[in-house]
Amino acid sequence: MGFLSVLSYAHKLVAERLQPGDAAIDATAGTGADTLFLARTSGRRGQVWAFDIQAEALRLTQARLDLESRDQLAHVTLLQRSHAEMREQLPEAVHGQIGAVMFNLGYLPTEEADQSLITLPESTIAALETAVSLLRPRGIATVVLYPGHSGGDQEAEAVHAWAANLPSSIGQTVLYRQIQRPHAPYLIAIEKK
Repeated sequence: MGFLSVLSYAHKLVAERLQPGDAAIDATAGTGADTLFLARTSGRRGQVWAFDIQAEALRLTQARLDLESRDQLAHVTLLQRSHAEMREQLPEAVHGQIGAVMFNLGYLPTEEADQSLITLPESTIAALETAVSLLRPRGIATVVLYPGHSGGDQEAEAVHAWAANLPSSIGQTVLYRQIQRPHAPYLIAIEKK
């Protein structure tokens, strides 16, 4: 048996902390895999917000959700907005109450997508700062990074530096990576104190 993929490991870490009825955020909806995972894990009493700047990503996410039995899923709100706008888009009542925030950076992984449209270090770092502030104590943020594409290496370096410098009084960070493959996707997770 091999190691878990970075996506599977992110799901494992979140599943260990997110409870039925919790609120969660998919900061980069993409094709909807993390949105669906969060909706299943939070359950029908939960709430999930999914962000993406691309209408196509939200269409794919909605199509994935539509294949599921809605009575077992959290209420999901899809927002065609940047992940850097999370604070303004969420009700104040959930600020500091979010159980998990998931980021899957890079570009929309479909053949038709414009792969030059990627997440950027500036908005991602702003979104990570916001995500940590929105988390409840022991809440978790997971960030899957893709250094193997143009622009992805700079974003990965910026996120890595940000996480390494996060004060331990705010949270702790871990890194999950194949060290023999420097361009392979990897995971950084942040648990809020």
